[in-house]
Amino acid sequence: MSTVLMIAADAIPTLPGFDSTLALLADGYTFASRRCRRLGADAFHTRLGGRPVTFMLGTDASHFFWSGGRFDRHWAIPPTATHLLQDAGSSQTLEGAEHRHRKRMFLELLEPPERDRMQSIFQTEWDTAVDRWRSAESIVLLDELQRVLTRTALRWAGFELVAADPALRAFQFGTLVENAGRFGPRNWAAQLVRRSAERWGNEVIRGVRNGEIAVDETSAIARVATQTDLEGRMLPIDVATVELLNILRPVVAIARFIVFAALCLHAVPRWRATFADGDESDLTNFVNEVRRHAPFFPLMGGRARRAVDWRGNAFSRGDWVLLDLYGTNHDPRLWPEPNHFRPERFQDWQGDPYTLIPQGGGHYLEDHRCAGEPVTIELMRTAVRALTRRIAYDVPPQDLRVSLRHFPAGPASGLRISHITACRGDWSQEPD
Repeated sequence: MSTVLMIAADAIPTLPGFDSTLALLADGYTFASRRCRRLGADAFHTRLGGRPVTFMLGTDASHFFWSGGRFDRHWAIPPTATHLLQDAGSSQTLEGAEHRHRKRMFLELLEPPERDRMQSIFQTEWDTAVDRWRSAESIVLLDELQRVLTRTALRWAGFELVAADPALRAFQFGTLVENAGRFGPRNWAAQLVRRSAERWGNEVIRGVRNGEIAVDETSAIARVATQTDLEGRMLPIDVATVELLNILRPVVAIARFIVFAALCLHAVPRWRATFADGDESDLTNFVNEVRRHAPFFPLMGGRARRAVDWRGNAFSRGDWVLLDLYGTNHDPRLWPEPNHFRPERFQDWQGDPYTLIPQGGGHYLEDHRCAGEPVTIELMRTAVRALTRRIAYDVPPQDLRVSLRHFPAGPASGLRISHITACRGDWSQEPD
């Protein structure tokens, strides 16, 4: 039977059964796309936790979801996940002029000169970590990358590392990401970790504002601490704290993408050899294919801000919609043989903002596409250079299976590497 989804022009079907919560937990990332294939549709109605919801996937659904300010994020994902990843008052919860005003802060903080500076810090922190890794029998790459990226984020933002306690921050930020999709005791424990991180953030914001903590006035810390709303009022301390964490935590989350990049280098050795030789003609294509192929955020939720129509189907104000990010990134109409890892597919890609959506879709300022996506791409490019030109290592036998039932997903072992040695490959695009 063909796996190509049919574009339905008639009514959105409804799944049989009262509630799909257990089915979603059982199927994980593939829940929506499997049912869309079965129904021959790009959307379906069901319930989660007893609440009516519409799942959607594909380019048309992505455009409908991201563009035109049709949806907001209020109560659109479980509050346990919201608290760990964004929290109340963040830019992701805002709409219209307020959203653009706050989003502009993130975009300005992450402009190319700042991306270059973060990349340089990451290179330094990587080489420092390699000096430690060389004396270890083996390391878990995910854990080590979270530490390296935490130190990178803190230094870039303007923190003095000893005072910022990078080991504790790495634990906190890693815990928030790891447990955002969990329920029960592990999520509850992560909520406590989040509160601890917020207390630290509150102290930082207060200290910067009252002059007890001296920072460069051009630093990210200073910008967040002094950010104002549309009326020119300084953000409440708890909101400024939320945005401070939203500057730092996503950098640490890039560790998961880099681990998937390392996993792909291991699975398809020709790419490792290509990049080791200094041929970077497909480096960005490789990074984009990792981002498309790897399971990262599974879904994005929204609630209709007003009555809207999609393909003749009416949505009322407040209706809940979940866009299938993973399913759209694996839609065979957009990506032939979507489960095959093929960076070459991006050689002729036109950059449609509604097709490749691992970090959101649409446009950065007007919509809710992640402002940190360009940073993610650049740090992944740098990490691929590091993995192929700055170190040599072995991948010992281990459990590299990736469960699509766990949000966020990753290799079961975290990707253990051993016998690490430093190489003299250059960080630049040209080989030695």
